[in-house]
Amino acid sequence: MTDAAGVNRYRNAPRRADWTIDQDWRSYSAEEHDRWDRLHARALRVLEGRACAEFLEAASRLRLSEGGIPDMGRLSDRLEAMTGWRVVPVAGLVPDEIFFDHLANRRFPAGAFIRPESQFDYLEEPDIFHDIFGHVPLLADPVYADFMQAYGRGGLRAMRRGMLRQLARLYWYTVEFGLIEAPGGLRIFGAGILSSAAESVFALEDPSPNRIAFDLERVMRTEYVIDDFQQSYFVIESFPALRATCAQDFGPIYDRLATGPTFAPGEVLPTDRVLHRGSMARFLARGRA
Repeated sequence: MTDAAGVNRYRNAPRRADWTIDQDWRSYSAEEHDRWDRLHARALRVLEGRACAEFLEAASRLRLSEGGIPDMGRLSDRLEAMTGWRVVPVAGLVPDEIFFDHLANRRFPAGAFIRPESQFDYLEEPDIFHDIFGHVPLLADPVYADFMQAYGRGGLRAMRRGMLRQLARLYWYTVEFGLIEAPGGLRIFGAGILSSAAESVFALEDPSPNRIAFDLERVMRTEYVIDDFQQSYFVIESFPALRATCAQDFGPIYDRLATGPTFAPGEVLPTDRVLHRGSMARFLARGRA
């Protein structure tokens, strides 16, 4: 939660060795619960026909808007019965090694604070709405849940190999900002899009960004921006395909990534399978392309 000035009141909360804290669910105000409910209701309206079916089904099964902001303990009990995952409260971003260890052990660290009213539409630091509404539902999907655990295990190896930046790009362009092919067209599965009403529309319908078929090494060579919508979205075929691609030994991939090019966020390559070539209009107007 945040105080009247928008400061994260959990920032100095006592934390355990794994950086988890007590959520103290009873301390949320009625206004904060109402803010969650409004964020949740708006997101579901926007995501109808835009989010992937797996997300919408899991969000319904997990009952993410029963009495406002979810109690992470009760939510974890429902989630654990489905895929063995739990949600653990943290004050904010945690060190990489701690983050990977949580994922590797089927624990998702979620920020406990909720954005202030003044930042209802956009917040730079992930809050409880981004983390729980955006990330947690797909952890109820067995295939996606396995992929996330494997990512956590791979993170520790990437740190040892000096490849954390490259692995972070994979997370960014899938877990945070990924699109997926579906019978009715492209759908959203990335949490950064799902938790943003504006980007949920932009990612699928605006002519500005590229939409490019997912390729693991291509993605791991592609830079990204954190303060605007994405110039390129990568589209996976399915969650089983993503899990299979990322189940391989990354050692040879890291060897290749140690040399060679890095690509700009809006760059399109001759080898890309381009589903939509973006006009870059939004980014050109802002001097960002």
